[in-house]
Parts: sequence; C-alpha cells; structure tokens
Amino acid sequence: MNLGVKFSLWVLGIIFFCAVFADFIAPYPYDLQSRKTPYHPPTRIHIFKDGKLTSPYVHLYVMEDPLFKVYREDKSVSCKLRFFSRTEYGFKVLSVEKPCRLHLLGADKLGRDVFSRLLYGARYSLGVGVIGTLVTFTVGAVVGGISGYFGGRVDTLIMRLVEVLMSIPAFYLLLSLRAVFPLELGSGEVFLMIVFILSLLGWAGLARVVRGMVLSIREKEFVLAARTYGAGTFRILRKHVLPNTYYYLVVSATLSVPAYILGESALSLLGLGIQEPQPSWGNMLSEVRNINVLSSFPWMLSPGIAIFVTVLAFNILGDNLLKKK
Repeated sequence: MNLGVKFSLWVLGIIFFCAVFADFIAPYPYDLQSRKTPYHPPTRIHIFKDGKLTSPYVHLYVMEDPLFKVYREDKSVSCKLRFFSRTEYGFKVLSVEKPCRLHLLGADKLGRDVFSRLLYGARYSLGVGVIGTLVTFTVGAVVGGISGYFGGRVDTLIMRLVEVLMSIPAFYLLLSLRAVFPLELGSGEVFLMIVFILSLLGWAGLARVVRGMVLSIREKEFVLAARTYGAGTFRILRKHVLPNTYYYLVVSATLSVPAYILGESALSLLGLGIQEPQPSWGNMLSEVRNINVLSSFPWMLSPGIAIFVTVLAFNILGDNLLKKK
C-alpha cells in the first residue's frame, strides 16, 4: 500500500469516524441556539497559567460590540475543560465547565456551535455520497452487463435510453427534479430524494462503460467454457463477467463519491437540499454567500474546507488505485 492510499484512507477514516460518533464528539446538539452569543469566535484553549503548565482551560467571552459582533476574553473567569464526562447533553468526549462555552470553530448567527453542526452535517453529506454511489454503481453495472452480454435489440434499446439520459444537462435536471417535490418535506425524506436524483443521473455513463467492457469479456475463453458446461446466463454474468469489471468499478467509485457530495452541497447551498435546522455541509455554506459574513467571520467557511479535504482524499485514493492498476 503506497503513501497516497494510506494518507487518503487515514483522512477518510477520521472523517467517517467523527460523523458516526458525532453524538459523543460534538460538544453541543446541532440545533442548540444561544442568541446571546451570535458569531462567537473560535474559543482559545490555554494550557499555561502564570507561566506554568496546567490542565487545559478557557476564558469566558464577553460581547463588546453587539453591532459588529466583537468579543473579548474575560480573563477573570476561567473554566476547565472536561474529558469523557457526562453533561446535560449526554456523555461527551470534550466539554467545558459553566459559564464558559466551547466553540472550537466558532458559532453561527444563531449562536449554534459550528464544530458540532459540521460533525452532524457530515452524516448527510457523506451519506449521500456513499449511498448514492452504491446505488448508481449497482444499477449501472447490472444494466451495462445485461446490455453488453445480450447485445442485439436489448443492447440497442438500453443504449438509446442511456444516450437520452446523458444528453440532458445534469445540473438543470437536478434542479428540475428537486422542484417537483414539496419544499416542506422532512430532512430524512429530502435525503432519500437527493440520493434518488443523483443515482438517476449517475448510472447511465457507468452503464455505457461497463457495456463496452462486457462486450470484450463475453468472448473470453472462460466465458465460453462456462456456456459449454451449461451455466445459465445470469450465473455467467454474476460469476464470470461482472467480477472482471470490479476493479474498474472500485476505482471509479472513489472518483465518483466527491461528485455526489458536491451535488448535495450545491442543492443545499441553493436551499433545495437538506433543510434547517438539520445541518449539511451545503446548507451551512449558504450563510457564507454574503461576502461581509465571510470577511468578518471566516470560521463560517469551515464546511467548505471539510468538503475540500474530503473530495481531495477521495480523489487521491482513486488516483493511486488507478496507478496501482
């Protein structure tokens, strides 16, 4: 395993671990508001006091300018950090004593902790990418395999359908299909709907590639031998033909997951995806469309950095798997 694969797997492993265990890692619930601390800056953690090393602690932040949301540290009030302790929000890996608040990546306009929302939002953004890819590649591999193996009219019919789907501008079709559904749908229903839409858009191109591979594989000696021994059509497809496309599918999948993550982010950014108060990386970025917010509160760009790192890790993984081949 080369360095690129190890690096990407470590990064993705950490991201997925944080998403799965967000309930324990996130200091606060994703919808907990604090109207007294809008746009709270990232909390500084101190480990030295009076020139001596001490247990980690933070200071209370006091708003000096309500108009421009300017805060200062009140050094007269110190609060220790607590590790692996039970809080009013449940068992947490990291928390802080009252009256201080712990905002590792700052807070948004409603005083909600950005770090906590980032972890909970990863469940939707990564879920769309992983589940959408699995559905797309399952449908694309089966349909492409059937088209290439049977040929003739079956191949012609399936390929014409594929060409029709591939001729439609993907992003505009994405917006059109989303607009058909009511905007008052719950976040769980929206999540399933986005997976359905992205899967519908993605399988056609994959089916075309798999069909080309199967056209070649079906003429190989081991396939002819399976026919000679009386193996059924679908057994040959399942046991002998499609397994020979697996490596391509795995590599292609790692390069496709980022597209699904970006698709969900684009929909949520436009207000057509996961709805508030449920977080996703896309709808968290919608607030940063205001350049004044971005320049004054740069920590609000954290979801964009998370998307960049995740997409980069998947691309590095796919690129190195491709080189390995």
